[in-house]
Amino acid sequence: MQYFEWFLPNDGSLWRKIADDAPHLKEIGVTSVWIPPAYKADEQADEGYATYDLYDLGEFDQKGTVRTKYGTKEELQQMIAALHDNDISVYLDVVLNHKAGGDYAETFPVIEVDGNDRTTEIGEVFDTTCKTGYSFDGRGDKYSPFKWHWYHFSGVDTDLSSDRKGIFRIVGPGKGWSQSVDDENENYDYLLANDIDLDNPEVKEELCRWGKWVVDELGLDGIRMDAIKHMDSNFTVAFLDAIRADGHEGLYAVGEYWSNDPDKLNNFIDITEGRIDLFDVPLHFNLHQASVEEGDYDLRNLLEGSLTANNPITAVTFVDNHDTQKGCSLESEVEEWFKPMAYALILLMKGGYPCIFYGDYYGVKGQPSPHRKIIDLLLDVRHKYALGEQQIIFDDPHIVALVRYGEPEKHPESGLVMIMSNDEGGEKEVDMGERFAGAQMREITGNIPDEVTLDDKGKGTFPVSPRNISVWVRK
Repeated sequence: MQYFEWFLPNDGSLWRKIADDAPHLKEIGVTSVWIPPAYKADEQADEGYATYDLYDLGEFDQKGTVRTKYGTKEELQQMIAALHDNDISVYLDVVLNHKAGGDYAETFPVIEVDGNDRTTEIGEVFDTTCKTGYSFDGRGDKYSPFKWHWYHFSGVDTDLSSDRKGIFRIVGPGKGWSQSVDDENENYDYLLANDIDLDNPEVKEELCRWGKWVVDELGLDGIRMDAIKHMDSNFTVAFLDAIRADGHEGLYAVGEYWSNDPDKLNNFIDITEGRIDLFDVPLHFNLHQASVEEGDYDLRNLLEGSLTANNPITAVTFVDNHDTQKGCSLESEVEEWFKPMAYALILLMKGGYPCIFYGDYYGVKGQPSPHRKIIDLLLDVRHKYALGEQQIIFDDPHIVALVRYGEPEKHPESGLVMIMSNDEGGEKEVDMGERFAGAQMREITGNIPDEVTLDDKGKGTFPVSPRNISVWVRK
């Protein structure tokens, strides 16, 4: 579960809430929790992605606050202990692409570049002034004496000397955009704020040192790497190798490579030699498109181009997240009517490592989610019935089926049929095999009251109501 959404209140309560919720999470079948950036941002209300001090986990009085938006370091550690007590792994959101909230201004040479083509320069080199100096006065040298300066960055977005915004590449010996990044905008090294120069040896050493420190300090089980398409892939490899050393070989990692192009995702997996899983962004966009187009969408295309279809062992499947929800930077929210179908797909199919979004389970802006009941039901089905091999019957534009054949030796009652319709209701003929010969199948969401009796070969016809799902298990 991604245990946060973008619009959580700035009340410092999240770590305590997760700790209290740990037994419930275990009960519903959550095995890991992805927590937001836990270190000091440029202001208390920030969600954590405008990173200021990676070593300040809510411990020091900096940027006008001790706690982060989510709580104090002590509460963070207590929360992780509570999750571990309930056999739940903890994955920290790691933001290494940029820093914000510099303590003082420095002057250094830059050249402006075109936002649509970062390799095209505008004008001549000039001296700018920007807040790229980080002294961390509240923390001092505790945990690390490293202090950041302009030469540790590759670009900035502010020219204080002329009070204007833009994209300004820092100029100097060894400076330039990283080359092992996404080729959108010709070179997508620069994203926002003070862009960290991941080619700088001092920077690489410090960030790898921090990574090892935070894994040990918090007892982390894994990380979620933010914005990796903007980061030098050679650094990503070095960072993962560093934090997995010294007994942490099994540390989990998933990356946010925000691209709908499966070739780019598969290429990144190849370059990093399988060191890191990726969120299945193409599948998310398929789900979004299906929800927007409603009955005009061809459900046979639902898995087209997805990591789940082509490289399932590396795929982390999700419906929505903190960036895709309404009003956020990558807004592409799956429409409400389709979310039960989307969750049925990612939770019941064999491929992918599914991630539940806090907003879909608990709600957004304090308003309860209407989907919690169906997600709870699907989680229970996943645990009891969604086992064994599968067949995906995507042979109709509007009614498709997913079959799980179960594990008869270990779990005799396992196996299921899930039918999905995005238009009018109907039915689908499914062959469950001779193990299910004569079986009576019941629909567990409550959408269909009737039972289905399979024939002596395990075949049956399963109905589904309009714009809905039906999930069938052995009676």
